[in-house]
Amino acid sequence: MKTAPRIITILAVACLMMLFFYPLWRITLIAPQYPDGVTMYIWINKITGDSPGTLQNINILNHYVGMKHIEPDSIPELTYFPWVVGALGLLGLIAAFVNKSGLHLAWAVVFLVLAALGIYDFYLWEYDYGHNLSPTAPIKVPGMSYQPPLFGSKMLLNFNAISYPGTGGIFMGISMFLAFVAWWIKRKTARS
Repeated sequence: MKTAPRIITILAVACLMMLFFYPLWRITLIAPQYPDGVTMYIWINKITGDSPGTLQNINILNHYVGMKHIEPDSIPELTYFPWVVGALGLLGLIAAFVNKSGLHLAWAVVFLVLAALGIYDFYLWEYDYGHNLSPTAPIKVPGMSYQPPLFGSKMLLNFNAISYPGTGGIFMGISMFLAFVAWWIKRKTARS
């Protein structure tokens, strides 16, 4: 039981590293002209789609309602998020190696805070794209904003915008859960 927190933390770090292989978030737009939907994947270092022209198609749709173009090279988070995830993984390995209750808790709390900041940053990004519209947009609907939901689905004109964690985001959630489990087990065994 003494090595369980160490093993669980290493598993948590392995799950976290899946962010380098799978997208963190996904946003799908479904409309009569796109019955199968157009899906944009947000990774920690890039933005892709379900086909090579997805981002271009989304930018064309955005243009009509006055939204800014989504240009991955202009999003600084995509440059430094890989470093943040790598540093967080390294901290997790240090917590596993040292295997002290306080360090497990510190890693889990830092993880939670960084995840909360990341979600808030994503919300601000969505808000900016959905609310700061060009006054010269071809289609203007008074009082309408086009911010996709942070989580869930929302009708934006004739588009159903659906936003959920991607596979990497699910692995990240599992990783955070395991981080707290490792701390809880370490704390429990330290008291025995």
